[in-house]
Amino acid sequence: MAVLGSYSAPLLGISIFIAILTYITYKLLSGYLHKWFTMKPIPQADGTYLFIGNAFQFKYNAGDFFQQIMDFTRDFANAPLFKLWIGPIPFVILFHPETVETVLTNAVHMEKSYAYKFLHPWLGTGLLTSTGLKWRQRRKMLTPTFHFSILTDFLEVMNEQADILVEKLEKQVGKGPFDCFSHITLCALDIICETAMGKKIYAQSNSDSEYVKCVYKMSDIVSRRQRTPWFWPDFVYSYFGEGRKHDKTLKILHSFTYKVSKGASGFKISGCPQHSDSDKDTKKRRAFLDMLLKTTYEDGSKMSHQDVQEEVDTFMFEGHDTTAASMNWTIHLLGSHPEAHRKVQQELQEVFGTSDRPVNIEDLKKLKYLECVIKEALRLFPSVPFFARSIGEDCHINGFKVPKGANAIIITYSLHRDPRYFPEPEEFRPERFLPENSVGRPPYAYIPFSAGLRNCIGQRFALMEEKVILASILRNFSVEACQTREELRPLGELILRPEKGIVIKLEKRKPPTSSN
Repeated sequence: MAVLGSYSAPLLGISIFIAILTYITYKLLSGYLHKWFTMKPIPQADGTYLFIGNAFQFKYNAGDFFQQIMDFTRDFANAPLFKLWIGPIPFVILFHPETVETVLTNAVHMEKSYAYKFLHPWLGTGLLTSTGLKWRQRRKMLTPTFHFSILTDFLEVMNEQADILVEKLEKQVGKGPFDCFSHITLCALDIICETAMGKKIYAQSNSDSEYVKCVYKMSDIVSRRQRTPWFWPDFVYSYFGEGRKHDKTLKILHSFTYKVSKGASGFKISGCPQHSDSDKDTKKRRAFLDMLLKTTYEDGSKMSHQDVQEEVDTFMFEGHDTTAASMNWTIHLLGSHPEAHRKVQQELQEVFGTSDRPVNIEDLKKLKYLECVIKEALRLFPSVPFFARSIGEDCHINGFKVPKGANAIIITYSLHRDPRYFPEPEEFRPERFLPENSVGRPPYAYIPFSAGLRNCIGQRFALMEEKVILASILRNFSVEACQTREELRPLGELILRPEKGIVIKLEKRKPPTSSN
């Protein structure tokens, strides 16, 4: 009996473990099969296999992958939606206004999809990735930061940094083709650091920013992991995937944003000369960071360091990378279309004349054609080419049942090319966005800043920044693009970028002679 008793305890433990494992396996398998059979009527790509889905089909290279997704949307152009499986997780692909609206207008589907969890080590659960009560609290808290009066104060910073950018670009005049992408990106980085963090970092003085390089690297790392489900488990990713590369890149990103948010003494960007000016002579503009540091929750507690850090990381990334990409695409398009280029410069002449004064709020209101140009550039090359939501309850999308727990990917890039609302969609036509030409267009046919409850909180800031920077460039230079549309080859990462930058030539613009 003693011997039997000595064996019974381990056997009982093993039996319990097997029972628990069996139950978990059953629940996972039954949930997976339920989704598989529920979604069976939805059109799907060839080569879809149980448990693996379409993952083995996906291209490794970001440019090839993006082209592959675009090919899928063309193949299913006449279908209201189609589905892809990434491992055991189903994604319905939406790229028509009527199906996109179904998801984005329903608060039940507000949660970001499973794939966003791979952004958590970098961005935490800040405004971009959080959900539920936390998201509502943060959104309510941050919305006043983008009040018109605060944005007006930011205009001074945008003009200052635009002047620095123009000085840098002047050195490229007459030197032939060059890549302008990093010049504009560093300008955008300087703007977000000073406006949001109240900290000058002099990024434009450094032509080789380690932070910007790591943003690109991390975007590539995360997007690659999102489409390879065998690397979703952390221990597999750490030992067999790009875990070490991810962690090394993450350390640099967090170190940078930590120093910026803390306003560390003597902080400088790698490779950038240190400035003795510690911003004492500069008007403090810390609306965003101050808001975070002063905020108290309903129980009276303040945001923890981690809370502040995740919002700083989110705004540093989202606040410079998206606008920088948009401005670069706009420069390429204007450099490729002389007539639109001429119209923009004509408008600038009407607003500014021969003056070299800074851009003010009244000027921005008058730059209507430039705004159309920016909007058309965002139609053709939306900064965020696709984003995803989790389906929060069983629903029907265009007659097809989609179960709770599935995910919806909105392909902004393809949505903006719907020929019903944008005839000859590949053509660059800023006039599409004149008020008279926008009548009758569905609101969800054009969503460069997302839409619905989770639309981009910083879209007014972004449009203001783009107008200021582009107006400053085009008041001083004429632009000629040196790449065809086919040579740009967009990369399907978190942000839409061209594979080999934006190559242009600049000619110094001679100011028109005054009529007096």
